[in-house]
Amino acid sequence: MDPFAKYPAISDLRARAKRRIPHFVWEYLDSGTGTEQTLRRNRAKLDEVLLMPSILHGEFEPDLSTNFLGKTLPLPFGIAPIGMSGLIWPDAERLLAKTSAKDNIPYTLSTVTTQVPERVGPHTGEHAWFQFYPPRDPDIRADMLKRAKASGFSTLVVTLDVPVASRRERQTRGGLTQPPRLSPRLALQAAQCPVWLNGIRKTGMPTMKLVDDYAEQKTRLPSNQHLGYLLRTSPNWEYLKAVRDAWDGPMIVKGILDPEDPPNLEKFGVDGIWVSNHAGRQFDAAPATIEQLPAIRAATNLPIVFDSGIESGLDVLRAIALGADFVMLGRAFHYGLGAMGAEGPAHVIDILRKDMISCMGQLGTHRLADLKAKLVA
Repeated sequence: MDPFAKYPAISDLRARAKRRIPHFVWEYLDSGTGTEQTLRRNRAKLDEVLLMPSILHGEFEPDLSTNFLGKTLPLPFGIAPIGMSGLIWPDAERLLAKTSAKDNIPYTLSTVTTQVPERVGPHTGEHAWFQFYPPRDPDIRADMLKRAKASGFSTLVVTLDVPVASRRERQTRGGLTQPPRLSPRLALQAAQCPVWLNGIRKTGMPTMKLVDDYAEQKTRLPSNQHLGYLLRTSPNWEYLKAVRDAWDGPMIVKGILDPEDPPNLEKFGVDGIWVSNHAGRQFDAAPATIEQLPAIRAATNLPIVFDSGIESGLDVLRAIALGADFVMLGRAFHYGLGAMGAEGPAHVIDILRKDMISCMGQLGTHRLADLKAKLVA
């Protein structure tokens, strides 16, 4: 059966993935923090962004290409980082990297994912991004950056919105520990998801392999923390300067919500900013990213990456209309993996592409740059 007929929307992939991924893993992927108000706020505020349809534009094929950081990309979206991807679906990092290379879109590997850069980089293609959680030790910092660059990761994403571990109560109730361990309760959940379990048997129980290379203390931590926190620091401007000086290539700062921050970052010499509230996983009183985006766009000329709450091609267009230059999705691609395995991420791209083309046809917009004029005040 045509996958588009069976799974025409991201929500369809989400529903099937929930049945094929063990509950304790699902709670890690799908949850926010607190009472998940920020997670819900992201969705509600996106739904409030309206665009005006238009008529009598004749037949045309919209141009979905964009220029970002000096490179022309066929689509204005890419794959966002999610820690422990290989726990969500076996070998997720390499599967996502291969998809990004085939479709020529960026893939962002997390510091706390289950594969080292050396294993993933060769599969990622031209647009390999590395999400950097700042380690406290300067020697570890230097070595991580060196390894990422040598593995082919050309763009560095410095994540600043995780100064401390968030609570993630729902994830904790799910029973996940770090590193993961199958207690009798979790083993029963895994047994009910045979495709996932067979994959994990082949790859082994995932751990944070890059962090493991540097962690002297091997200990069990609560589910909302992991060995990365034994290495990590809460960076300041001096720390950011050290990273900027050490990284020879484009550097994006992730976790921006306050419009007062981008002008300082622009003076500092970063190449782009990433507007994000960590998809509702860090702070439950944070504003929705989409409601902060216009003021941030007005405050800076830096290229803007946007995430948090994106569930469709229409959502991608909404973000671009309000000032984003590029959009990232994390959960959606993992729903694709959970629902369809290796073929899932390509189907996510197809869903988003077709939705964008359909919506731009309704709007009468030939180019992404025309979307701002379609906003309903």
